[in-house]
Amino acid sequence: MSGLEVGGMTVLDGRGRAVIRDFSLQAAVGDVVAVVGPSGSGKSTLLRAILDALPAGLRRAEGAVCWEGRTILPGRAARRWRYRTAGIVGQDPAAALNPLQRVHSLVAEGAPEVSLARRALDDIGLDSAELWRRLPRQLSGGQAQRVALARALVGDRPLLVLDEPTTGLDPEALELVMRAIATRRGDGRSVTLLVSHDRDFVSKVSDRVISLGQAARPASARTCSTRSGAPVLSTSGLTISQGGAPLLHNGAFELRRHEFVAVLGTSGGGKSTMLRTLAGLHAADAGELRWRGDPLPGRVEHRSRTQLRAVQFVAQDPASALNPAHRVGSAIARAAQVLDGVSRAAARKRADELLSVVGLEGTAKRFPRELSGGQRQRVALARALAAKPDVLLADEITSALDEATAHDVLGLLDRLRADGLAVLLVTHDRTIADRADRTLRLHQRSLLPTISDRSEETRAR
Repeated sequence: MSGLEVGGMTVLDGRGRAVIRDFSLQAAVGDVVAVVGPSGSGKSTLLRAILDALPAGLRRAEGAVCWEGRTILPGRAARRWRYRTAGIVGQDPAAALNPLQRVHSLVAEGAPEVSLARRALDDIGLDSAELWRRLPRQLSGGQAQRVALARALVGDRPLLVLDEPTTGLDPEALELVMRAIATRRGDGRSVTLLVSHDRDFVSKVSDRVISLGQAARPASARTCSTRSGAPVLSTSGLTISQGGAPLLHNGAFELRRHEFVAVLGTSGGGKSTMLRTLAGLHAADAGELRWRGDPLPGRVEHRSRTQLRAVQFVAQDPASALNPAHRVGSAIARAAQVLDGVSRAAARKRADELLSVVGLEGTAKRFPRELSGGQRQRVALARALAAKPDVLLADEITSALDEATAHDVLGLLDRLRADGLAVLLVTHDRTIADRADRTLRLHQRSLLPTISDRSEETRAR
């Protein structure tokens, strides 16, 4: 059989435990094969094992990979094969882009002509003229995702490997990704292998779906909150730009205790940058931030320990947010100890409890590299919650989670909101936005309400 064949793949961790056991796969040329399953089930590890690119702490104990009828031996041969044959988009594309290379250099590396690199960016919904000379840090999460995809597509490699390619994309960008995959489907020369939690996306683009586990499809839920009292976080006249490009002009909103507000908008429109500004990680051009009515410094280094504790941020890219040298439990405990002032013993107990409630019991001694993308997202969330914040700024925190796990995480936030937590969450998922008390849309540099809050709806009825 021509194409890709994987036989008896078994991957062990540092303690000899099987992460992947006796996995086999056959994908003929022209096939699009999707791998699905719960967060932490080993999907990303499987892709990296096939490519012979496992991180430290994991090893391929058994298994063979064949391409076009030829066995690919691990080591140097596999590296040469990857370089010649595979276009790859990992789960954390922003972290994979060389921070010192500009967009044109990153994409043109795999293109025989510069014009093809420009076309690849335009085809995936990016303005090549605008982004051509930007560095990765000047891109939004969705833009970085698409730059990485354009880079993988531009060389028209026979093997395309995509790990959560739809994370952080708005519906328009998602449609472009689907079209890019569709052009390879049934072409008689290429194989596409992808991992995704988006079941609707998978059903539309793939010829075959392989499950590494079962994830129940939970019913959506909305919980009521009470918008009352003074705002816990507010802005006025907020003006933000990124790399010289204006993103928000004269924005204003209020967030109260118990409230869940979702922020929608196109990829690259400034949603993540707005959250980073509220968190003190990106300087605003103008405007005022207030916490409980008092001025909130615009830079994190100027905020008091109380203010740092009160406003916590969970980034879109957990790989870059977690210190790779710190074990999971220590990272969470440190947040409780430093920001909430609890004892070392109490901090470690809180870390264990939070890991348990986010479904990661027993992972305290692991390093971030030993976790899946979805697991790292939950660690970053647990670390933010360890400080017992008043406000949680959450950027696509369910994007790498299967539906059942995402449901559990949102249920946890609902319970914390009952105790007073306020949540401002950026998402492209309308089912998540439907759970919110209010939604805002960042569109053409304006922050606009899209629906009335639930209390107003109730009064209207």
